[in-house]
Amino acid sequence: MIRNVQISARLAGTTDVIVIGAGHAGLATSFLLTQNDVPHVVLERGEVANAWRERSWDSLKLLTPNWQTQLPGHKYAGDDPDGFMSMPELIAHLENYADQSNAPIQTHTTVTSVRKDGDAYRVSTNRGEWRANAVVIASGACNTPTVPALACDVPDNIEQLTPYEYRSPADLKPGGVLVVGASATGMQFADELIRAGRDVTIAVGEHVRMPRRYRGKDILDWMDRCGILDERYDEVEDLTRGRRLPSSQLVGSNDKSILDLNSLSDQGVQVTGRLMGINNDVAQFSGSLRNVCSLADLKMKRLLTAIDKFAVGYDDVPAPENFANTRIDESPQLTRKLGGDSVRTIIWTTGFRPDYSWLDVPVLDRKGHIQHDGGVVALAEHCASDAIDVGLGDGDAVGDDEVDGLTIEVGGVHAHGDIGPVDEESNGGAIAEFAHACPGVHAAHDRRRLDGEEFSDLRFVEDVADSVEIQGDDAA
Repeated sequence: MIRNVQISARLAGTTDVIVIGAGHAGLATSFLLTQNDVPHVVLERGEVANAWRERSWDSLKLLTPNWQTQLPGHKYAGDDPDGFMSMPELIAHLENYADQSNAPIQTHTTVTSVRKDGDAYRVSTNRGEWRANAVVIASGACNTPTVPALACDVPDNIEQLTPYEYRSPADLKPGGVLVVGASATGMQFADELIRAGRDVTIAVGEHVRMPRRYRGKDILDWMDRCGILDERYDEVEDLTRGRRLPSSQLVGSNDKSILDLNSLSDQGVQVTGRLMGINNDVAQFSGSLRNVCSLADLKMKRLLTAIDKFAVGYDDVPAPENFANTRIDESPQLTRKLGGDSVRTIIWTTGFRPDYSWLDVPVLDRKGHIQHDGGVVALAEHCASDAIDVGLGDGDAVGDDEVDGLTIEVGGVHAHGDIGPVDEESNGGAIAEFAHACPGVHAAHDRRRLDGEEFSDLRFVEDVADSVEIQGDDAA
C-alpha cells in the first residue's frame, strides 16, 4: 500500500515535529503526538514497515508472541495470541495501525541531512526541505549488517551473505554453509539449512540461551509476569554492556519448539567456537567453545531459578523443568576448509549497526552511536548554544510547549535480534516515558517520568524492533 499524506500544498514545509521513519517507533510516536495535538509529519524513505518489506528472509517470524505486539492505542486482536506473526502479517498489522491513527506520513521521502538551523532543525530530503522545532529519529538501530574485517580474507570463490541478502536455502549455491554467529538469526538459518539437506557449520561466540517455553508458558510471558521486562534503564548494573548483548536464542515457530545448540547438534549441525581467522582458505575457530557455552547455561539457569521463585504463588503451574547443559565434543573442530567439496557459502549473522551518515549534528561517538544518558544527549558538550536529547533508553519532552507531568509509554514489539519495546519520544510540546529492552534478555525497559523539566529539541528513537532483525546478533 502506498501512503502519501499531503500535509500542505507543498511537498515540504514547516512543522513542530518531524519523525524520521514509519516503523514501530515512528508510528507510535506519531500516535502520541496526535493525541497531544502536536503538529508533525512522518518521513519514510519507502513505505510503512519498510525494513520488514525489504530486509527479511522468507521464513522470518517475530520472536515475540502476538499478545506482546502492542502499540499505543492498538493491541493484537486476533485469535492466536500465543502465535508468532509472519512478515506479511506484521506489515498488515502496521499498515492497519497507520491507517487507524491517520498518521501524516510522507512515503518515498529519503532524509539526506538533519542539521541545526538557528533555534530549530532543517531536514533535507530527496523531495525538498523541512524545518521543525524538533526531530524524532525513529530510523532503526539495525540499518547495516556488521561484518568482521576478516571477511576480506575469504576466498573469492566463496559466496558471502548477510541476513539482509539471505532469502531461503534454495537461493544458495550448492555445497556446505558456514553460519557465523549463534544468536536468533544464526540459529534459525542453521536450523533451516540443515532441514533443507545442507552440510552446516555454526561458529558460536557469546550468546544468550533461553527456552521458548518453560513450565507451560512462553518464556517472555514469565519474564513479563516477573517484572523483568519492567526493569528501568538506571537499574541495570552495566547498561552499556546490556545494550550490546547478543539477542536471545529464540525463534518464532508454529510448534513453539526450543531451538538451541543441542537441538542443532542432534540434527547434524557441526558446532564450533568463534571464527577467529581465515588463513590459506582455512577457517580457524576459537578453542573456548566449552567455556562460552557453560556461561550461557549458567545464565539461563539463573533466569529459570528467578522464575521458579516467582511461580511459587501460582496454582496449577507445572513443576520446574531441567534443561541439559550444552553438549560439546571432547575435541571441538578448530579448522574447516573453505571451497571444494566443503564450505561454499558463509552467512554473517554477526550483528547490525545504525546508519546516521545523514545526521549532521555532533552527537555521535567514534563508533557511530549516539551518545546519551537515558535518552538525553548534552549537545552543549559540542556546541555551546544548545542541547540535544536522544531517546535511546528513555524519553523526555521537548520543544517550547511542555506538558508537565505527561507520561507517555511507547510499547514495543520485537522481532529477531535485540528485542525490544522501543523507546522514545517526542517533541513539540509533549513528552514521555520510554521502554528500551535490554538485548539478550528481552528485559530492561528504560523508563523515566518527566515532570516539568526543560527539554531540548532532538529526539532519537532506537527502533530495535524496526531494525530488527533483524536485529543484533553475536559477534563473529
